[in-house]
Amino acid sequence: MKTSAFVYPWDVIGDPDAARRIAGLGVRQVTLASAYHSTRALTPRHPRHRVVTAEHAAVLYPAGRERWAGRRLRPYAPGAWAAGDPGDPPRPSDPFGEAAGALAAEGLDVHSWVVLAHNSRLGAEHPDTSVVNAYGDRYPWAPCIARPEVRSYLVDLAAEAAARPGARGTELESCGWYGFAHLHAHDKVGGAPLGEAAQYLMSLCFCASCAEGYRDAGLDAGELAEAVRRALAPLWAGRTGPPGGWDAVRELLGAELAAATLEFRSLAARTLQEAAVRAVRAAAPEGFQVLLHADPAPHRTGANPGVSPTRVLELADGVVLPCTGPAAGREAMFGPFGDHATGKVLAANLTVVAGMGGSPATLAADAAHAASLGATELRLYHAGLASDQDLALVRKALAEVG
Repeated sequence: MKTSAFVYPWDVIGDPDAARRIAGLGVRQVTLASAYHSTRALTPRHPRHRVVTAEHAAVLYPAGRERWAGRRLRPYAPGAWAAGDPGDPPRPSDPFGEAAGALAAEGLDVHSWVVLAHNSRLGAEHPDTSVVNAYGDRYPWAPCIARPEVRSYLVDLAAEAAARPGARGTELESCGWYGFAHLHAHDKVGGAPLGEAAQYLMSLCFCASCAEGYRDAGLDAGELAEAVRRALAPLWAGRTGPPGGWDAVRELLGAELAAATLEFRSLAARTLQEAAVRAVRAAAPEGFQVLLHADPAPHRTGANPGVSPTRVLELADGVVLPCTGPAAGREAMFGPFGDHATGKVLAANLTVVAGMGGSPATLAADAAHAASLGATELRLYHAGLASDQDLALVRKALAEVG
């Protein structure tokens, strides 16, 4: 199977051996970040640094002046950390382009990696753009994709960040709803037993744009928020909510209300995805591949937002599915796509960083299992973050997989 490894520009810039080392893993492609959220990243082999702190979400290339002139919402320029350096030597003007050139010189296909609806700095500087929960709390990391200004920003960001010079395709992450679940600085949110259903309720947005959307769906936003608070009250008291996914949401909120919220949110996500993919295709050359990071359960939020399997495959060239963990989880990812994926990419995303919960030691078996379920490609997270031991196991596994 064709295999791609995720990479940051700062993994490559300043390390003359990085591109050759990545190619030596046995991958044919890299998925290189061009627009990314804030992070703190380990760089175990870099000759100049061990930790890179990307202080805020940014584009890792020069943003187009004409495209963003006069707009309130615009991409942020990166700091010197985009090259993994605090400023000596001077940072490159185009970290993505510099890293892409080095990787391509080693024979690797470069695809851009674009994170969309996940931006804490945007929410901090423009609070009105954020998801607002049923209690009135804002999630600054989660732009509300029902807001017209946010949608316009995300669609233009997708077009610009995806179709970078040298890129032969793109993967759009967080192209949909983000919500409660988010590893924030010093997270302290484990005091109440919030399962998947409760997290869905905590991810429902009640900003002005969403209130209008609920109204169009026949709901009163105030009454819906009160219903959400009633449903969650026992959980704050320490009771365990119903197990399961969507069935548990229906039990907590009621079938009619649950269905109405999902209908509105699915429409907002689907139309954003449609607009983003159209914009990328308009900006990119013919044959440019467009994939979405996705989850086949429509109610899920986050980096892999929920989609309708049939509709997303009509829209894009394929999907990247989170497949780290037990075999049953992979089966749940691939099963809903069934026979709809003919001629499309179904990429299994497997974490190969042992310290982040991945299992590089079982990569060959996990890849074989994913292939038996319909996977056509592999994604490995993450070539820059993995230890030497992890990468040695990856090389061995890919040699076995062929």
